[in-house]
Amino acid sequence: MTKSITDQLRKAIETANVSRYEISQRTGVAQQTLSKFVLRERGISLASLDAVAEFLGLELVKRKKPKRPTK
Repeated sequence: MTKSITDQLRKAIETANVSRYEISQRTGVAQQTLSKFVLRERGISLASLDAVAEFLGLELVKRKKPKRPTK
């Protein structure tokens, strides 16, 4: 099953080799916003998602759809 983009971002934040504080300082996204996002207490704006993804070196990639079996 495919994880949502927000689930993938949460995992990337949790497993980053930097603290949420540093992510906050380097991206301008409030530390409280990051914490509540990771804890699933709130969403995150697209601008914040862009900033955090850029800082963590993430990109959105389209996967190939599996071929449907022919009848």
